[in-house]
Amino acid sequence: MVQEIVRSRAPLRIGIAGGGTDVEPYASSKGGVVFNSTINKYAYCSIRPNGTDTLTIRSLDYGSFEASVDGGPLKYDGNLDLAKAVANHFDIKEGFDMFIHSEAPPGSGLGGSSTVIVAILKAVTEWQNIVMDKHEMAALAYHLEREILGLKGGKQDQYAATFGGFNRMDFDRYGVTVRPLDVSQDTIEELQYCSLLCYTGKSRESADIIESQVKSFQDGTNEDALDAAKGLAIELSDALVKGNIPLVGELLGETWEQKKRFSNKISNHMIDAMYKTAISNGAYGGKVSGAGGGGFMYFICEYDKKHIIAKELSRWGARVTDFMFEPNGAISWRAKQ
Repeated sequence: MVQEIVRSRAPLRIGIAGGGTDVEPYASSKGGVVFNSTINKYAYCSIRPNGTDTLTIRSLDYGSFEASVDGGPLKYDGNLDLAKAVANHFDIKEGFDMFIHSEAPPGSGLGGSSTVIVAILKAVTEWQNIVMDKHEMAALAYHLEREILGLKGGKQDQYAATFGGFNRMDFDRYGVTVRPLDVSQDTIEELQYCSLLCYTGKSRESADIIESQVKSFQDGTNEDALDAAKGLAIELSDALVKGNIPLVGELLGETWEQKKRFSNKISNHMIDAMYKTAISNGAYGGKVSGAGGGGFMYFICEYDKKHIIAKELSRWGARVTDFMFEPNGAISWRAKQ
């Protein structure tokens, strides 16, 4: 029997500048600015209505879960809570099978969990014929992940996955403003050619790093660094619009120097050594994507030195990842199986 299946995908992102200024309480008290871009690595969600009173959720990364749709709100216990939060929010009473997977490992620094919940929301709203604009979907993803489930982090990831492309995002107590950058195709191609993304081989728990950063802000020890990072996000995005890739790379390095001041958990000996290796072999600048502590590192390099940098980083166990910048945000579609 042919059945309809609903699928979605949401793009992961590279945090380029200003990450951390989107985290409360800094974002509301002083206003944050983040510059990021989505890439062609994705989180996926598939939903197949099963005609029963049971829901099943499977994930390549987080295991599986099964429950009755008539048993009341699904209990949050750390097992597939992102999917449960979406099901509870929409009070779904139809049985379904859901399958989730992401092309980045947990703790990678590419916005994984937030991208997953955006993919789930995109699939569920397609299935249930619920109309939401991008701002509404990103805001709901943030609300469910950060406020309902209490998972620590900022606001940029949900908006990046929903909107897609190169965006400067402004955060304050009144909301989020997403400013798509008018970057020429020539500049995007040149940035692509000069970009290197590598996985350090070490995942990390972002919640501990975020908690340390927040405590430092409350203690008044990293406010200057956060202010500087916010300014650099604006400066770097302006440089990219003007097509000055070497300057973008140098400013990327400056953002890393400021980010390391957010918390003593953001860098470590291995990351410092890998960064020094990249710079000494021809990188203009680079940084760890996401909260820090591990995951992916992103560098902008002299075009004829990128292969040398990749080879030298591999000596530290890093794995270079091919990618392309992705101009589109979350999408959904229907298929027959």
